[in-house]
Amino acid sequence: MPDKHSAHTVYLALGSNQGDRRTNLHSVVTGLPPLASVLLESNVYETPPWGFEDQPAFYNQVILVSTYLAPQELLNSLKALEVRLGRQLTFRNGPRLIDIDILLYDNLILDSPGLKIPHPRMQERSFVLVPMADLAPDLRHPISGLTVRELLAQVDASQIKLV
Repeated sequence: MPDKHSAHTVYLALGSNQGDRRTNLHSVVTGLPPLASVLLESNVYETPPWGFEDQPAFYNQVILVSTYLAPQELLNSLKALEVRLGRQLTFRNGPRLIDIDILLYDNLILDSPGLKIPHPRMQERSFVLVPMADLAPDLRHPISGLTVRELLAQVDASQIKLV
């Protein structure tokens, strides 16, 4: 289990397709301290909706943060931040003001009922891999061993546009 006394390196995926999408993403970055310190931010990309397609396009971004929180504490804090920023629960893959997902937490592999790390679908999602490649193209997925660049080469990123 992660050590509470050392900082952990965490990649977070941010997404928004309601309201001022860019401001919503920025609100996460400014709202994270003291839960986490933002170390790096990817570019922002406009991406087509995934899963449920009858909704507006998303803005997506990946950020690298440092935190002392354990994975479940971090998840709970991120969900609380989503609510503070105005997120209301809808349906799976539905429209949302803000969405924050934990992609990677150090090299941890965790499979608990409410939290799976690495994010179980990150390798399928170009809207995660394109911004992730801005930050860490050579970072290896802890399960597959493939780099972010190699994972990105396996998905269709043709509809992703730099904002």
